[in-house]
Amino acid sequence: MNGNVEMLVNYQQLLNMSKSMLSLAIEGKWNDLIDCEVDYLQTVEKVTHNELPASLPQGLQSQIRLAVKEILANESQLKTLLTGRMDELRGLVASSSHQRNISTTYGRISGNVLFPE
Repeated sequence: MNGNVEMLVNYQQLLNMSKSMLSLAIEGKWNDLIDCEVDYLQTVEKVTHNELPASLPQGLQSQIRLAVKEILANESQLKTLLTGRMDELRGLVASSSHQRNISTTYGRISGNVLFPE
């Protein structure tokens, strides 16, 4: 395969992966999203290690440029969704901690009869 075409294929593969990850986040499939992360990062590494040659045909440059723009937009949306998920998890942890504190406090006095003085 021609090096230029292979480069475009790699960017398109990265774009497809970013679309898939965004869909998983929108659907709330967080475990599946985490499973995709390693492959995505490996593909990013593969793409970034190959510099775009100056002699790259204009048509391929345009296609790669569009792919990169869409990848960045997807990553931005994904980051927003992940931030929301982190806030949700933070709230659940805080609630769980609060419940544990209440249980501990009331557990200490359970079985004791409290009389007003």
